Order: sequence, then structure tokens, then C-alpha cells
Amino acid sequence: MSAPKKGLPLAGSERAPLEGAREIGLANPNEIVDVTIRLRSRAGKKPIVNADEFTKPIEERTILSRKEFEKLHGAAPDSIARVESFAREHKLTVKEKSPGRRTVVLSGTVTAMNDAFGVELKEYEHPNGKYRGRTGSVQLPAELQGVVEGVFGLDNRPQAKPHFRRRHERAGVRAADVSPSYTPIQVATLYDFPIGVDGSDECIALIELGGGYKDTDLSNYWKELKLTKTPTVSAVSVGNGSNKPTGDPDGPDGEVMLDIEVSGSIAPGAKIVAYFAENTDAGFLNAITTAVHDSTNKPSVVSISWGGPESSWTQQAMTSMDEACQAAAAMGVTICVAAGDDGSTDGATDGLSHVDFPASSPNVLACGGTQLIASGNTITSEVVWNELAMNEGATGGGISDVFPLPSYQSGANVPPSANAGGRVGRGVPDVAGDADPSTGFDTLVDGQSGVIGGTSAVAPLWAALIALVNQNTGKPVGFVNPLLYQNPNGDFNRITSGNNGAYSAGPGWNACTGLGSPIGSNVEAALGAQPVMS
Repeated sequence: MSAPKKGLPLAGSERAPLEGAREIGLANPNEIVDVTIRLRSRAGKKPIVNADEFTKPIEERTILSRKEFEKLHGAAPDSIARVESFAREHKLTVKEKSPGRRTVVLSGTVTAMNDAFGVELKEYEHPNGKYRGRTGSVQLPAELQGVVEGVFGLDNRPQAKPHFRRRHERAGVRAADVSPSYTPIQVATLYDFPIGVDGSDECIALIELGGGYKDTDLSNYWKELKLTKTPTVSAVSVGNGSNKPTGDPDGPDGEVMLDIEVSGSIAPGAKIVAYFAENTDAGFLNAITTAVHDSTNKPSVVSISWGGPESSWTQQAMTSMDEACQAAAAMGVTICVAAGDDGSTDGATDGLSHVDFPASSPNVLACGGTQLIASGNTITSEVVWNELAMNEGATGGGISDVFPLPSYQSGANVPPSANAGGRVGRGVPDVAGDADPSTGFDTLVDGQSGVIGGTSAVAPLWAALIALVNQNTGKPVGFVNPLLYQNPNGDFNRITSGNNGAYSAGPGWNACTGLGSPIGSNVEAALGAQPVMS
């Protein structure tokens, strides 16, 4: 018998079992569950930022401090009080509350959660493992209607996957025929990244939903690169997440180390902080809000290399995470997100084209992938990354089914969706960089040297570039998309050859590589920085 429903359904909270999942019974009634409550802003539905603000030069923008943001857009005390009262009524513990993050975390048994939110939590078996799940909507009592905008964590299915691809030797291929690989420093040189700056006084946040890093690996890697200055790397635990290396370089450790090694090599003066959270929608959301609102480390740029097709997310999750990215923009924090590694389908099996979220949020810099060939310090060829025929991935990209076309893309000639109906929406990606594992990055993971690519490499690459520009400007450039789209000619290496399945490269913006790969010094100038002479 299903649990009695209470209150009214929370819009956008609907869940269905994962494709291929099998129900195996009710969840353990005594299992302790942590639930993240996302509250409305004290400003109501008023936009967090005015889009016109980001068309202004960097020096003319209004950037809110984290305290100012909390005062204007945080959760109101009454909203938090209502949730606390609700928790007491249902024998739930208030584990954490943050007005700035608009977040309250509640903890309690499965039985208590079923009663509080009108759900029936069950256990499911899936080819990728077991998870606790629910179907239908979360229910809220009248006193929380309009106060609570999202409830996350009842369902703990894996929400995202890392977007990295390790290069593996192909049978019958001679060593002499293997494409080149590069250190991050070599790629930065090929892309003409700013010189004379190293990211000092900047903090790059990395969102990680599994795996971990080992200090000995990092120390050995910095020595291999002969860095005269090495970045400070630390970990922040979000919820039940933590820095837990698995010892498997093909697992999530590969993602974590790629992010650190790419960003840290290019911006060795920066502070690198990895925020570890569980791979659930609650963990992902909390990792982003924790990083963006971190008043201790104060990240100026966030790199995200995890995601999944828009169709795999609830609407409440996409709305809450997009608003968290809007908050970042208001506080001058740039968010760089990998666009995915499975071409125009984004790995979905329904025969349709999909884009990856959170890359499809119009408030982030979505990063697609190329194949980069160079001779010395000169790029000789750069095309769309597409090795789907070899089962080695392709850059994500396409048209969002959820988010409308943002104003900054109005003149970019974004095409209609390849799906029936030809929807015109947010185009993904915005920019690109080397991602093909056949021309990937030299890495050291769990003691093993190897070459890794994927759009996961492009997000920290761009994050490092932003950190260098921030140091040069002396002010965070924040949300960069409107400025990059204003006058893109000459600021990018245009990618005009290749496709990712349903979409092809060509002159101007395209749904494979966006505006193109960076000409770093020109991007720096477009964002208002004066190049530093060596």
C-alpha cells in the first residue's frame, strides 16, 4: 500500500525510476536520510541580476559581496523558521542552515521522511548499482507552499557522470602513428594564454562528485613539469562527500586529477580547492552553492566537469542549480562547465539530440571539445572532436530543450534544434578547447602516467585562463558570456571542420565548438585586461 499523500505536490519534483531499474522492495525504514531544502529568495521572483549588467565593461559592473548577496537574495528568517517548525513536527533534525545558500538540510529516518513529504521510498536495482528512489511528486503542506522551491536527497540515484576520456592503445596501431599529447602548459602556450601572471591571489573551485587525489601524485606531477611555483591544493567536504581516492585511474580519480593538474599547471599561483560531494542531485547542488558562497576560500572561478542529459534531471533541480549559477554571476564568480563527451545525443538512447546540464544553463560558460594538432608552438590543425566511430567519444553540443535562447546569443545565428519541431533555445557550447583523448593531456593518476581528454579537460583549462585574467584585471571578470559574444572575431580560433553527430562546425558560432578555442591574449583584451609583458 502506498503512503498517504499530504499537502500539495511540489511542481517540478516528479521522479520516475531510472531506465533499466528494477524495484526490489521498500527502503529500510530506519535508514537515516539527509534532505536538502531549497528556499525561495527574500526578493521573490525578481531576477537576481539584470542581463544588461553583464554587457558593461568589467570595471563598470556592480559586483555584490557574499554578505550583500545574502542580505538581498538570501532566504528570509521566516522561511527558515517555517522549515524548522515543519522539522519538529515530523521528528526531523535540522542538520545545517544557510540563508545565503537558501538551504536547510534536514535529517531523519526513511519512515519520518515518508511521512513528512508524502512519498514512499523504495530500493531499486540498476546495472550501475542499487539506489534509494521514489516516484511521483514530493508533497508539501500549505505552510511551505511558495516557501520551499526544491526538495533534494530523498532519491539518491547517481545524477551525473564525469566527462573525461582516457586514451587507450588501439590494436594494430604503431607507436609512431599515435597522435601527440601535451602538457597543460604546452596547450596554454598554443592558445596564447597571458604571460607574466600565474593566478596569484585567485581561487579556482573544482566540483567533484567522487574519487580523490593524492598529494604524492601531485608533487610528482609538478616535478615532472619542472614548475618553479606549485599551487596550493585543498579539499572541502560537502555533506557526506570527501577526498577518497579509489586507486583506479580509470575511475573518478581520473576526473579529479585531470581537473587539478590542468588548472594548477596553468595557474600555479592560484589556490585550488576541490569541493567533494556525493553524486546525487542534492550533492551536486550543495557543492555548487557551497563553493559559490564560500567566504573563506572565496573562489573567483568554478570548474565543473560533471553532468548529464537535461532529460535525466528534475525541473526543480535544473531551476535551483541555474539560480545558483545566477548567484555566482552576481558575486563576480565565473562558472566553466564541460559540455559532455557523447556527441549530440549526450549518451541518451531515445534517438533524439540532447545537451548536457549544467552546461546548458545560460549562466555558465559551456566548454566543448576539439582535436588539436600542433608543430612546435604553432597549431597546424584543429577540428571538432568526434571519435564516436572508435567508441572514444565526441564533444557534446546542441540546443537546449529547457532554457530559452539567451540575449547574448541573439546575434550568434544559433540554429533550430535537430529534433522535430526545431526549437530555438540556448545553444551549447559557448567555447571550446583540446579534448580529444588522442591529442589529450599528459597526466599522473594513482601513480600511473597516461593521456586523458574529454570536455572535462576544457572546463579547468578555461577556468585557469579566467584566473590569469582576473589576476591581471585586479577584479573578477565574473559572467563573461555577453562580452565574449559581443565581438568574437579574432578572439577565437574558429573551428570549421567536423561534426558531433546531428550538428556540424562552420563559420561563426556552431553547436560543436561554440565560438571556438581561445586566443588567450585576445580573450583577455575582450574582457578588459591589459596584457602583461614578460
